[in-house]
Amino acid sequence: MKTATALTARTAHAASTGTPRLTELTAAIRTELRPTRTEASDGPVAARVAAVLASFLHHPDLLTPAQLEPDPHAYRQHLLHVEPDGSFSMVALVWLPGQATRIHDHTAWCVVGTYLGAEEETAFRLAEQDGRTVLEPVATTVFPTGAVAHLTPPGDIHLVRNATSGKAVSLHVYGADVSVRGSSIRRVYDLPIHPGAGEEGRA
Repeated sequence: MKTATALTARTAHAASTGTPRLTELTAAIRTELRPTRTEASDGPVAARVAAVLASFLHHPDLLTPAQLEPDPHAYRQHLLHVEPDGSFSMVALVWLPGQATRIHDHTAWCVVGTYLGAEEETAFRLAEQDGRTVLEPVATTVFPTGAVAHLTPPGDIHLVRNATSGKAVSLHVYGADVSVRGSSIRRVYDLPIHPGAGEEGRA
């Protein structure tokens, strides 16, 4: 199943300088990722980064006007920061009404915070039906301004869209160097969606 507005992001590369507030956020994330702890999985790492990101989303001076610019043809990705050692990257995604990702998963842990407007996420799982692999919707969640979520592969298949009538902006922190591949997307899923699969809930 394809969505008419599920488009590939247009990427704008990082400006030479960001805002002082963005520099503070980057430094705070770097501190949380210092190799002073040993985790059995990426979940605790993503949770710590999510807490840091949440504390910055209320600042109106976090991004420059240029970093809030949309693209009329697809959601736009502004590359904000790539850590020199490749341990994390940060982007701002800017969405006009109706713009969406394709159904995809990720190469690494991901933290998402809504900075402006609201985003709607539909999570999926893979299933077998009549000998073929299909996608089943699991849950649809709306994340308003200030909301934060984190994902860790595997089991992170989802679609994200702007379901509002205005512009939406979100910050994404990835545990990878997105400048190498252009994004954190590992795979795009162009599979049938099981029509009878119910969702667990909508927030």
